[in-house]
Amino acid sequence: MLKTLARCNNVEDLRLLAKQRLPGPIFHYIDGAADDETTYRRNTSSYDSCDLVPNVLAGVEEIDMSVTIMGQKLAMPLFCSPTALQRLFHHDGERAVARAAEKFGTMFGVSALGTVKLREIGEMISTPKLFQFYFHKDRGLNDAMVERAKEAKFNALALTVDTITGGNRERDLLTGFTSPPRLTLRSLASFAAHPRWAMNYFFKDKFELAELKDYVEQGSNVAVSIGDYFGSMLDQSMNWNDAEKLREKWNGPFCLKGIMSVDDARKAVDIGADAIMVSNHGGRQLDGSRSPFDQISEISDAVGDQIDIICDGGIRRGTHVLKAIAAGAKACSGGRMYLYALAAAGQPGVEKALNNMKVEIERDMKLMGITKLSQLSSNMLRYR
Repeated sequence: MLKTLARCNNVEDLRLLAKQRLPGPIFHYIDGAADDETTYRRNTSSYDSCDLVPNVLAGVEEIDMSVTIMGQKLAMPLFCSPTALQRLFHHDGERAVARAAEKFGTMFGVSALGTVKLREIGEMISTPKLFQFYFHKDRGLNDAMVERAKEAKFNALALTVDTITGGNRERDLLTGFTSPPRLTLRSLASFAAHPRWAMNYFFKDKFELAELKDYVEQGSNVAVSIGDYFGSMLDQSMNWNDAEKLREKWNGPFCLKGIMSVDDARKAVDIGADAIMVSNHGGRQLDGSRSPFDQISEISDAVGDQIDIICDGGIRRGTHVLKAIAAGAKACSGGRMYLYALAAAGQPGVEKALNNMKVEIERDMKLMGITKLSQLSSNMLRYR
């Protein structure tokens, strides 16, 4: 049965609508992951092995789901994680996500591989903005991106640390996905089968990596897979000293995205990071790695009183958010949960995704017998 936005009550519904509306290679870029995609599936299934233990008779008529991350107050404990290439999925791209995030009072993470200029996003919304930074070999490019993020009044910077080379994304190899899309007989057939997407892609503003196009041809004018981009353009010599220097250059709230071990969490504290995103890049890098949720408790036990911990990945339900916070996260973030929605219906789709999650979180807080997220604790969790 064909999906419509009004009938999309959860992330899976939005995923199916996105699949209807996108050419195959574009959909599978969002939907795919590395190798056998074991970690990708585990990111969500890990929540199934953990049960919530609610309290009752708690007087939950009024609840407060706000959180403060890196000094930024968010109206809900879930924000839009930075993701690349958004105008491939819908012609409005980051513009649609920015407006939707502002409407729900949450943070919008913008990727260095974004398709709308940071300045435009900075002028568009006043709610918290996170710039996600890839450490390129070109140090001039790195410096320019930091300065542009400052000029656009972004509130925080997140250095992604788990893309030292590209993951083995076999779905992309199978479909021939590149940025920008390479025109072949197979891809043209898929584009023709989705005329609305094709008309927008070919006749709206030219697709490009907005902050990178003046420095590198790859991704904007030269078709390249994301894995090849990471392997050829990013600096594989990046180390903790580089991360600390970047924090000093930014001189504002600073986050490391892609921390998975207690040892690295402690090092993040040592270099003065304000937050860590416990993340495996949506299972798109190292297949067979742990899920973020499975790591939250031990990382929180080690450094939870010294740094903000964000659980990034696998979020599909409001109960997932509550479980992660009970385990020690301060907030959660997700990518696919709003990318499917963006692809499905642009800004109204992203608003639908965020509203679905907001309604679930509010309901689930009441069913847990809490009025504030700070009332969640590990005592409310049982692991199978």
